[in-house]
Amino acid sequence: MDLPLITIGITCYNAADTIGRAIEGALKQDYPNFEIVVVDDGSKDNSIEIIREKQKHSDKIRLIIHEQNKGFPSALNTMIENAQGDLIAIFDDDDESHTDRIRKQCEAIEHYESNTKAELVACYASLQKKYPNQYAVDFPAIGSRQKNPIGDDIVRYHLYLERDPDVFYGGGTPSCALMTRKSTFRTIGLYDPKLRRNEDCDFAVRLGLHGGHIIGTKDFILTQYASLGADKKPHIARDSELAFITKYKNILDRYNRYEYAKDWINVRYYHFAGKKALAIAQIVKMTAKYPILTVKRFFKAAPKRLLHEWKMQKDAG
Repeated sequence: MDLPLITIGITCYNAADTIGRAIEGALKQDYPNFEIVVVDDGSKDNSIEIIREKQKHSDKIRLIIHEQNKGFPSALNTMIENAQGDLIAIFDDDDESHTDRIRKQCEAIEHYESNTKAELVACYASLQKKYPNQYAVDFPAIGSRQKNPIGDDIVRYHLYLERDPDVFYGGGTPSCALMTRKSTFRTIGLYDPKLRRNEDCDFAVRLGLHGGHIIGTKDFILTQYASLGADKKPHIARDSELAFITKYKNILDRYNRYEYAKDWINVRYYHFAGKKALAIAQIVKMTAKYPILTVKRFFKAAPKRLLHEWKMQKDAG
């Protein structure tokens, strides 16, 4: 039986230090039938020269150049529009995919489709995230344990709504760990270029609204390297998260959760911006407005988050 063509899509922006590693990881995949589409999103460094050097040694690589930076979602859309594969796997320009990544994600999708007859399936890779101080943490993929999220489960996860406690959400829905069929994007649409971040959450919500299924690999097949890019600054994250929830305000309003979601986004912004007093004041206000919801969410998330941040900073430098 012929193996389906898989497009490995890599978007690149000022990634001269890492894009070579990302392409090498793609070229070393043990699945034989793949192409690599690299979209350079207006890099100002020598990323393009590095990509072109890699092209000299492999006819699997196609390079598409945005003359001006359009943002990550737009670069993803260019890649998807130019993909020739039946399936698309997204690789980040600074991550390292293991040699068996696309094979195992493809096998997981085909096995799940065969057993369930589902037509909209997204598969996420379990990953390990490494920090500059050598601290590493494992993130089992969403859907890699029973039960996997389907339809409304996905919507609720991303929109601050009550979740089924039996559903496994793992490491969430990062674009860098995704594989899905190209036909999925034809059904639910491309990434929203208006969202500078949260494009991955938006994709997942739209998948859920179409009754889609999310699965994950049990094996850890991706290494993600933590970095602080321009789009990861606290105020940009806050503005993008606000734009994301505003897009789904009609759903949040049904459950009186829109203002609640906004308040949590502000708590996170104050925390990551180093404005601890404002974060505490915001939590106090939320506790008065939504006592059960706030206390439940805070004590579920805060201890883990604080421990994680301590480990990230321990022995740094």
